[in-house]
Amino acid sequence: MSRHPDPPISLAIFCKVVDNYGDIGICWRLARQFQAEHGIAVTLWVDDLRSFRRICPAVAPEAAEQVVEGVQVRHWQGQEGSFTAADVPDIVIEFFGVEIPPGYVAAMARREPRPVWINYEGLSAEAWVEGCHRLPSMHPRLKLTKHFFFPGFTSSTGGLLREEGLLDVRDRFQADPAAQAAFLAGLGVTDGEMAAFRASLFCYPHAPVAQLFEAWRQGEREVLCLVPDGVARDQVGAFLGTEPHPGSVATRGRLTVRVVPFMPQHDYDRLLWACDLNLVRGEDSWVRAQWAGRPFVWHIYPQDENLHHVKLRAFLEKYTGDAGHLDSLTDFSLHWNGAVEGGQEGRAADWPALWRSLQAELPTLSARASIWQGLMLANGDLVSNLLNFTRSLR
Repeated sequence: MSRHPDPPISLAIFCKVVDNYGDIGICWRLARQFQAEHGIAVTLWVDDLRSFRRICPAVAPEAAEQVVEGVQVRHWQGQEGSFTAADVPDIVIEFFGVEIPPGYVAAMARREPRPVWINYEGLSAEAWVEGCHRLPSMHPRLKLTKHFFFPGFTSSTGGLLREEGLLDVRDRFQADPAAQAAFLAGLGVTDGEMAAFRASLFCYPHAPVAQLFEAWRQGEREVLCLVPDGVARDQVGAFLGTEPHPGSVATRGRLTVRVVPFMPQHDYDRLLWACDLNLVRGEDSWVRAQWAGRPFVWHIYPQDENLHHVKLRAFLEKYTGDAGHLDSLTDFSLHWNGAVEGGQEGRAADWPALWRSLQAELPTLSARASIWQGLMLANGDLVSNLLNFTRSLR
């Protein structure tokens, strides 16, 4: 049941699409959940509507303003523009520290009462996050205070994005073989492919995909790898022997690679739910893989000086820390991300051995995924936690 606050409040989210789909994916989930579950009037400012449209086909990429699923979507076309105090909602969220237009910030300072200003930060398991969560930052000139809000994996952070009823829908789908078969058939999966071990692949272009494909090709069991259109295009095309597009498929040895359409978020969730292993990237698909309750491997967004390797190790330590060693997941993940000495994105690794080790530990990883889900549920859902925090500031 939706929980609408009294009186109703308004909110704006500013999103610049940097990671192709991850940034807008998170912001779109935020916007929909604020609106659908809490009755909040949401305006979503987005600079790249074409990327947005790939995960939400209802978006019109040429429209300056439009309403999509109850959310006001505005094309953010630059830092220019003048705004009045009446243009500013009760809550303003800047995603990953994007720079809000100066005219909008000035209008925020003129508004009475002033809005709650949130800097929504990136998800990390690093220890310092807990100390920075909810910290204030005064504007150097204006009477405005920004607060940092960190998603995370403990009760001392904002938790993870999770809409109401998600796990119930997932459980019903995973308990219904006919529903799974119908969904996969809609992606072009044939009856003969249904019995294979199913893996979804969503990674950055520099992942050692060719090496993993070769390990799967030589493996002991049939593997069906489902790849959304545009992902790892060069390496997928090399395996297929042709330019990849939705419907492209090839079988070599034990491996079948099938390219599927780049899909809306609710369908991507079902892809994760229908697979035995999910290779995911960035933040949005990484979180959805955790809620899928299946084994997963994370390809982290690269940062200068390999700072992303620190984030990767922090998460692996937290995820596996009280579940035994789970060495296979750690080793596979570090090589997949080039986070081992002398390895460039894992290309020099013994991928057949890494895959055999991970495959042997899949039952343990499945059990860990269920335990992890319970731990994350105890932290509450991020949107509710964020709203509770904003109410404490108003």
